[in-house]
Amino acid sequence: MTTAEPLGPDVAALTGVRSGKRSFYRAYRRSDERLERTVEAMDAISRALVRTVEGPRGVLEEIARTAAHHLQADWVLLGLVDGALPGALPRMMIIDAELQVRTDTEGLPVPIDRLAAALRRGRPDLSDGWIGTPMTLGNTEVGYLLALPSPADLSEPADLSVLGILANLAAVSLHTSQQYQAGQQMHRQARELYAQADLRTRELAERTAELNQAQERLTLAQQRELLDAERHRIARELHDSVTQVVLSAGMSLELVRGSLSDPDFDPGLAARSLESAKQLCGQAVEQLRRAIYALHQPHHETVASLPDLLNEVAAHHRPGLDVRVRMVGTPCPIPADASHELARAVGEALFNVSAHAEATRAVIRLRYGPQDLLVAVADDGKGRAADLTEALARSRESVVDGRHRGLANIESRVAELGGEVRFSQSRIGGPRLEMHLPLPLRVGPGVISGLVGPHQPADRSRS
Repeated sequence: MTTAEPLGPDVAALTGVRSGKRSFYRAYRRSDERLERTVEAMDAISRALVRTVEGPRGVLEEIARTAAHHLQADWVLLGLVDGALPGALPRMMIIDAELQVRTDTEGLPVPIDRLAAALRRGRPDLSDGWIGTPMTLGNTEVGYLLALPSPADLSEPADLSVLGILANLAAVSLHTSQQYQAGQQMHRQARELYAQADLRTRELAERTAELNQAQERLTLAQQRELLDAERHRIARELHDSVTQVVLSAGMSLELVRGSLSDPDFDPGLAARSLESAKQLCGQAVEQLRRAIYALHQPHHETVASLPDLLNEVAAHHRPGLDVRVRMVGTPCPIPADASHELARAVGEALFNVSAHAEATRAVIRLRYGPQDLLVAVADDGKGRAADLTEALARSRESVVDGRHRGLANIESRVAELGGEVRFSQSRIGGPRLEMHLPLPLRVGPGVISGLVGPHQPADRSRS
């Protein structure tokens, strides 16, 4: 009879169960239960993977419960090290023997609380039956998965492998949680920025509407200002031309009227005075005609220089007044419009001298400097510089009639060219009107040359 070979080695090879006894049933059953739990753990991992849409908390709960069930553990700790994945939540998950889930350490037994604190510091103490594995991302340990198997259960290398798989899945889930939280934060910031941008857009639209209204008001104000300036310019032109001619004609008629009662009445002198008045009235009509024509025509520059214009103005006031023109310095180019404005101002000053100063002679002084221009009119009449200064100040403060517009017109013309008017006492006895202007001269928007028609010189005939 052949003796049968022992069954021990063959059963061990087939089941992986090794025992010194002839009976393998208990060890085999234990191995079978562990294998079933391993299969259940893999199934739980697959279920956890498809729960990622529920967020990281659901996945971490499934991982912690799977670890507790597979190891028959009384406690499971799954947590992140302080500073790792700062945006990930939850940072700690604890499963007790009743499979109750906690996310904080309040009310825990002292040993569990201490182990959780050590885990957060990155130095968990795996003594007293605890087993665990780090959660890693790349080569960085971001946390730990720890478990305390029941005393009746003995962990094996396969259990640590399952624990490692669960730990890696937890690390990926927490990393995804951090990315999700960062995305949520960016989304909230984007919504806040959008709300701020929308608010700024509405504010900008309101400011734009206000600016448009202000622009409309400014345009209306500018139009009114232009109309005002044009009205003043026309009034000044009429005063400096037609008014002076009419006044001169009136003076001639007054001279004739006064001589009628004179016993030595000279008919020839009266006839000459009347002829002069007639000519002056003709000049007034002609100047009015040219003014009306010029208002309907585009501006045409003239080529007369300032010294030429001043000589013509001086010649117009002779022989009733001895007028001399003196020039100092080298003449520099001056815009034609500015030259006409200055010539008109000098003409106004000479008319005032002729009409009011009882003067016999006057001097027009033109001085060119490197940075300024002086145009002065002095006379030997009875006037005083202080009185003229006071009269000009009064004309600024109140509306004056046509008979007292002379000084105001002179100052207005000079101011539009960037200059100023002063008065002093002259060496020939009377007042001296000084027009100081910076060089180069600027021509303001209200400055135009004389009221002339095309191919006509500016009005150089002064009354």
